[in-house]
Amino acid sequence: MARPLDHVKRAELLAAVVRYIADHGLADLSLRPLAAELGTSSRMLIYYFTTKEELLVQALATQRPDLAALFSEVSDAAELRARLWEFWRANTSGDGRTSVRVMLQVLGAACASHSPYTDYAKTAIATFIDSLVDGLRGLSSIDDPELVATLLVSGLRGILQDRLITGDVDRTDRAARLLIDQALR
Repeated sequence: MARPLDHVKRAELLAAVVRYIADHGLADLSLRPLAAELGTSSRMLIYYFTTKEELLVQALATQRPDLAALFSEVSDAAELRARLWEFWRANTSGDGRTSVRVMLQVLGAACASHSPYTDYAKTAIATFIDSLVDGLRGLSSIDDPELVATLLVSGLRGILQDRLITGDVDRTDRAARLLIDQALR
């Protein structure tokens, strides 16, 4: 008889996986060193998550913000601008920064043909764009909400990547602010 999953331990492992990938990267991720760092075995990780890719996808899912709530019931462009800016600030420091580092690595890996992360990446991008489109629909100044949402999501993602690579906080904050302001005119 199989032992039941320890859901508390599983949640702890998922959080630790995100921190590990943020520190060590995704490109050379191997279960043995990961398991050793987490104080478990690769066999136990497979027991909990089936595959390395599934482990990563589930770890990322724990980090996904409630975007629908973030952009729902927006009354005007100023409020949406403020929410986007706050989202930017929350995801460029502290725990948010860790999640973003991992997410950008997964999105990069999803570009390879036959990547095990492609479906996850497509869903993550679509979720962000669709949630933002819902917020933009109520604004009379936006003619094409899907286009504006795509510009914002893709543009902010590129600025985030720039920031993580260069460490230039001031320039990237100014660029993010300009993109948000221009897109929501």
